Amino acid sequence: MSYDAPFAGLKVVDLSQGIAGPYCAMLLAQHGARVIKVESIGDGDWARTLGTRHGNHTAFSIVGNLGKQSIAVDLKSERGKQVVWRLLDGADVFLEGFRPGVIGRLGFDYEAVSAREPRLLYLSISGFGQTGPLAERPAMDPVLQAYTGLMNENRGEDGIPHRVPVIVVDMSTALYAFQALSAALYARRDEARGRRIEVSLMQSATALQSIRLMACHLEGGTMLPGGVPAGVFRTADGWMTILAINDRDWKSLCEAMEMPALAQDPRFAAPGLRLTNQEALYAIVRPAIAAQCSAVWGERLSRARLMHERLLSYAEFLDQPQVRETGLIQWLGQSGPGGAVPVPVLPGTSPRADGTPLATAPVTGQHSAAILSEHGYGASEINALLADGVVAQLA
Repeated sequence: MSYDAPFAGLKVVDLSQGIAGPYCAMLLAQHGARVIKVESIGDGDWARTLGTRHGNHTAFSIVGNLGKQSIAVDLKSERGKQVVWRLLDGADVFLEGFRPGVIGRLGFDYEAVSAREPRLLYLSISGFGQTGPLAERPAMDPVLQAYTGLMNENRGEDGIPHRVPVIVVDMSTALYAFQALSAALYARRDEARGRRIEVSLMQSATALQSIRLMACHLEGGTMLPGGVPAGVFRTADGWMTILAINDRDWKSLCEAMEMPALAQDPRFAAPGLRLTNQEALYAIVRPAIAAQCSAVWGERLSRARLMHERLLSYAEFLDQPQVRETGLIQWLGQSGPGGAVPVPVLPGTSPRADGTPLATAPVTGQHSAAILSEHGYGASEINALLADGVVAQLA
């Protein structure tokens, strides 16, 4: 155990699929835990089929499984279930992300697993929670963005609600689940038994929106802007986000727009007045911003020390000097894409060397034989499981 690998020595059995559970388990792996990913035979985790496929991988499956080992098992067969029970021997963490009730029908509910491994931490991830009228509904990120109000709050200038495209609900669920497990692992040092942890996409999406949710309640249904002017503005050659929400910044923006007298306009002389008269204010500011290109505004606003940034594409972002200088992105080779792919260095961790286990996402069942051997199966038993389709391994 060290700062580089605080979870070294921990064994994790990961039956989750998609991105919320797998990304949580990936974080455990990147912090030193040994994570065994149990997948179905065939395509494996359904995240491997989301979006464009590159061999056995998609962007989802690469990001969600770096540093894991994969075994493909027929969980519906009795022999397959016995394999999973063998994997659970000595495990510290178990993750599952099936709809409520499914894991019990497979025989791996908390009661059954904790009876064999009483100190195990058992994480269940669901869409709407384990109980309630919506518990058994299938749910993915867009559904919870709609249900929890996030999509309704994210309206464009056209007035139409828009989905946030970066699966923010799944990713936040993974992070909340990881922090819950990390806290539980710390507490377990003084506990005789493990515990079950339930995390849902609904719960995480709600927690993520705590401030806006409360503000809308306190302000009668609509959260007022923190100040104006602020937002995304069209420039002569693109878009830029600009914030000038206090008096000092408003005066600086007026000078940057070469309209210093505007700062003394009685309609805009104080934050509350600018908020009340924002329609008139934006009618002046937007055309002024649109008259110059982003480079000009970048220079002016930097000189004025105002918060701003040109809207970048992902490709432009990856090529930024700040990104290169800070070592934010590591380029790691993976099976399938045919070249190195950009992977952000996780906060609190060190960059991973290309080609090492922590820098590599496994294909379905890549380690099946090796995992079986490490768990006491002999060569003839392994061959029989492979031949009978109980376990599979990609060549």
